[in-house]
Amino acid sequence: ALIDFFAEPHNAEAVADLLTQLRPTDVIHETRPSAVSGKTVVFTGTLETMSRDEAKAQAEALGAKVSGSVSAKTDLVVAGPGAGSKLKKAADLGIEVIDEAGWAQIVAIAQQG
Repeated sequence: ALIDFFAEPHNAEAVADLLTQLRPTDVIHETRPSAVSGKTVVFTGTLETMSRDEAKAQAEALGAKVSGSVSAKTDLVVAGPGAGSKLKKAADLGIEVIDEAGWAQIVAIAQQG
């Protein structure tokens, strides 16, 4: 059906006209300098003031990489209520752990700068 569509001269002409009008732009992901720029962050437990997707978007906007698991490459763990094995592993590895309020402070400082 698709081949038949483009076989029709008027359809091919309409698509060609459309392509001359399109101006694709590069996607620019704006990041702000922050205390977590270039670092790997893990969110664990229940986040009470934001969704997991919102937290991930905030971290990425601050130049951080978000991971779903704790490893020796993890720089920071944001732990909410109910954090379990990820929190224990972070403690075992000596990784900095903060709560959601601490995360909000990092975000607020970055937004001021």
